[in-house]
Amino acid sequence: MGRSRGGLSTKIHALVNDHGLPLRFLLTPSEAHDAPPCRILLDAVQPSQMLLADRAYDADWIRQMIWERGAIAVIPSKKNCKLPTEFDAEAYKQRNLVERVFGRIKRSFRRIATRYEKTSQNFMDLIKLAAFRLWGELYVSDT
Repeated sequence: MGRSRGGLSTKIHALVNDHGLPLRFLLTPSEAHDAPPCRILLDAVQPSQMLLADRAYDADWIRQMIWERGAIAVIPSKKNCKLPTEFDAEAYKQRNLVERVFGRIKRSFRRIATRYEKTSQNFMDLIKLAAFRLWGELYVSDT
């Protein structure tokens, strides 16, 4: 867990499918950059998939990694980029699925939103439990 102005905090990195269900999670300290953990998350990317990410993941090596896996990168360039890359703005609108997953996870367990857990292992276990609950909601029958 990293230290920030407010105390100990953690960033949650997630890979989400096109239905808005979480596939993978990774925790990093709050002061760590967003890009390095994507090496681990991108292992699950399949050919011909579109990978939507925010500007923090705008790096040539990330785009290269996505391209090598046969996927399509939909990542806007950083504002200070001298040679902005093209991206599908219409497809990028679907990135809100990731933000909605975080909202649903935090709504499921208040302990995640407020980060009550002291150890990263317990915090990750709660995140996985919340993700399991999201997957369960999809398959629960109303009858």
